[in-house]
Amino acid sequence: MIRGRDGSQRKHLIPSLCVGFLFLVFLVLYYGSFFGTQGHDANSAIEHGAKFSRTIGWSNVDNSELGKSDESIFSQEGDDGPVPKSFPVCDDRHSELIPCLDRNLIYQTRLKLDLSVMEHYERHCPQPERHYNCLIPPPAGYKVPIKWPKSRDEVWQVNIPHTHLAHEKSDQNWMVVKGDKIVFPGGGTHFHYGADKYISHLANMLNFSNSILNNEGRVRSVLDVGCGVASFGGYLLSSDIIAMSLAPNDVHQNQIQFALERGIPAYLGVLGTKRLPYPSRSFEFAHCSRCRIDWLQRDGILLLELDRLLRPGGYFAYSSPEAYAQDEEDLRIWKQMSALVERMCWKIAAKKNQTVIWVKPLTNDCYMKRAPGTQPPLCKPNNDPDAVWGVPMEACITPYSEQIQRDGGSGLAPWPARLTTPPPRLADFGISTDTFEKDMELWQQRVDSYWSLLGSKIRPNTLRNVMDMKANLGSFAASLKDVPVWVMNVVPEDGPNTLKIVYDRGLIGTTHDWCEAFSTYPRTYDLLHAWTVFSDIEKKGCSVEDLLLEMDRILRPTGFVIVRDKKPVIDFVKKYLTALLWESVATTDAQANSEDEEVVLVIQKKLWLVDEGTKDSA
Repeated sequence: MIRGRDGSQRKHLIPSLCVGFLFLVFLVLYYGSFFGTQGHDANSAIEHGAKFSRTIGWSNVDNSELGKSDESIFSQEGDDGPVPKSFPVCDDRHSELIPCLDRNLIYQTRLKLDLSVMEHYERHCPQPERHYNCLIPPPAGYKVPIKWPKSRDEVWQVNIPHTHLAHEKSDQNWMVVKGDKIVFPGGGTHFHYGADKYISHLANMLNFSNSILNNEGRVRSVLDVGCGVASFGGYLLSSDIIAMSLAPNDVHQNQIQFALERGIPAYLGVLGTKRLPYPSRSFEFAHCSRCRIDWLQRDGILLLELDRLLRPGGYFAYSSPEAYAQDEEDLRIWKQMSALVERMCWKIAAKKNQTVIWVKPLTNDCYMKRAPGTQPPLCKPNNDPDAVWGVPMEACITPYSEQIQRDGGSGLAPWPARLTTPPPRLADFGISTDTFEKDMELWQQRVDSYWSLLGSKIRPNTLRNVMDMKANLGSFAASLKDVPVWVMNVVPEDGPNTLKIVYDRGLIGTTHDWCEAFSTYPRTYDLLHAWTVFSDIEKKGCSVEDLLLEMDRILRPTGFVIVRDKKPVIDFVKKYLTALLWESVATTDAQANSEDEEVVLVIQKKLWLVDEGTKDSA
């Protein structure tokens, strides 16, 4: 394959120059500014996808009506549209590109960001004219990732050729280089001798039975802030606890990449100025182990963000020098932090050695008893605690709903019954128990059908990291309960905010806008499920080509895409398979009782390496 934007060879004869010039003009018109003049370095691989998109009636300028054509591009017939025969390959310097977390973009566009509040680690997406209209190459020598559960403890070094964390954290057992692999002993900054022992210690502190942190299914969802390489979250899985391991793309910039390569749920994010992309009351347990966060800044706004995310009676485990050290500065921080959480109505559930665990109240009673003018204040009634996409944090306490006040808690069943028990917040959407149960039945049938279509292409451990790009109530993920996978359930930011139902079922996920790149590294998911995602994005006037390239970026080589949509959408996507180096595995009509006349297309991404040319998957 060609790489990036290699220029035409110089010709010394005038006729050849003319032919070459005409050929270049053709490419510019055909691909949309294929040889645009965006400078060098990071810009050298940028393709001006917006121009291409507009030729077929697409744009994502402010998601406005300007980008929409009168006729759906999915209903346009004929093969004369500007569908590329191939995409160029980005420069290998971009093999780990995350478009909306790209430091080069910040430098080049000279964004004025406040580094003291971590704005430079938040999402800043490129404008359409700066999109990378090329395929992200894997690193030289890339191998199909080691399968779960072995991957929890070892990965191929060639897939993430970064060993600086192994040297920097060598005394903390984060990771060790052994031959052609990187091995993870299970240590962390605070738990050098293993996350498993540390997790048991936390359970003992809370007097949970059998030293198991899930507390007989009552603790299911955990938020691990500043997670490192996510060994804490990785070792929680054996206790039927799923953690959202969260860390920014900071000086330890590959930590989340290692977590996902290991098959551990993780997400690139930061406690900065915007709310985390999760609804209120999503987690029973939050954890910070030497996470280097200043919890006192800006009137405790970051701690109040954790408070928004914790469920009634939820815990915050804090392992840090402030919890035990006796020097003047640590004592000052501890005193101020203790006063803050007391005003937030948190109480110490346990404190031992270097760890303190606070617990959040079950009801609003404590809030109502605070003296007038107590800080932080309660959030105003018009402050929607579940609105998160691009919403600034606020230094206020999120009070509970009438249902929680009445029930004295969240009213959720223990895990695993929680997965199939209708949660109380269904009432927020007017969804009945009968509708909820029918949704589960429908998706179980669909998932069974998907696995039949995948057939001999997969084995029990082929898939690990799965994404449902439009999760709705989370029933696709729930139908995979007996498969050794975890699912990132994505709920579009402009639709019904059903992500809280996903979390109330004991699953995890995030809010996202598919007009933008996802906050993850390239090559991190084994399966992408796109149910009517393309139909939805057409309504927003965003680029289908950009979405396809983004899906290719986050999909692992040999990974799969399942597109479930209307037939014109499927036909349109098929036109791009050759250019994307994808191949069709199966196509079938949806089930006969489907009301939407949806068709299913199963696709597999080929394994190709720049150094060796294009090749099929092994």
